[in-house]
Amino acid sequence: MSTRMMFDGENQLQTAAMNEQPMALKIVAKIFSYIFHPVFVPVYIVYFMLFIHPNLFAGFQPFDKTKTLIMGFVMYTFFPIVTTLLLKALNFISDFHLTTQKDRIIPLIACGVWYFWIWYVWRNLPDYPAAAVQLTLAIWISVSLALMANIIMKVSLHAISMGVALTFILLLAFSQPLHFGVYISVALLATGIVCTSRFIVSDHTAKEVYGGLAVGLLSMLIAWFVG
Repeated sequence: MSTRMMFDGENQLQTAAMNEQPMALKIVAKIFSYIFHPVFVPVYIVYFMLFIHPNLFAGFQPFDKTKTLIMGFVMYTFFPIVTTLLLKALNFISDFHLTTQKDRIIPLIACGVWYFWIWYVWRNLPDYPAAAVQLTLAIWISVSLALMANIIMKVSLHAISMGVALTFILLLAFSQPLHFGVYISVALLATGIVCTSRFIVSDHTAKEVYGGLAVGLLSMLIAWFVG
């Protein structure tokens, strides 16, 4: 059982007990936090565009689709993880999980470099659909906004990534004559589960989680209408 400090009716500082969540629920929340980690979510969306959406990459051969997926994995997952591991090994950060705002500064800057690079490359490939380019731009914008938001609060990076993913699916649904009911339902469910999981197994406040969703939504909207 954990504790927190609070004031009673006479403005006296008191210690109140907080009931912890059941261990099984915390384990499930931890699993979802890893499955939908910010370094994996962009790859899931790229996979969706390549192999599930019927139109976006319809003209691509299987080899080209696989190459695109590998490119997304390298830039969105492999390089960020390796960068963070190197920073931890060199003692530039204190924790691999980036639990403090200070620890997040260099990794966010590094991710901004990787994310800008893949956006720039896809932007200059004529065969790549506009939606894919807009997604990469949104991800780069989101990490840039996360770096600025990190100055005042430890905004939830999980929530930012899910905000981008959910908004991307919604924008596709509104702009294309396809049945997106299942995809929207899955995106909404995943977003709700991930954000709830962060409340259970992290020290994020409601402001940091909902603020993360807002950052992700804003980033995707900017990229969609500007990119």
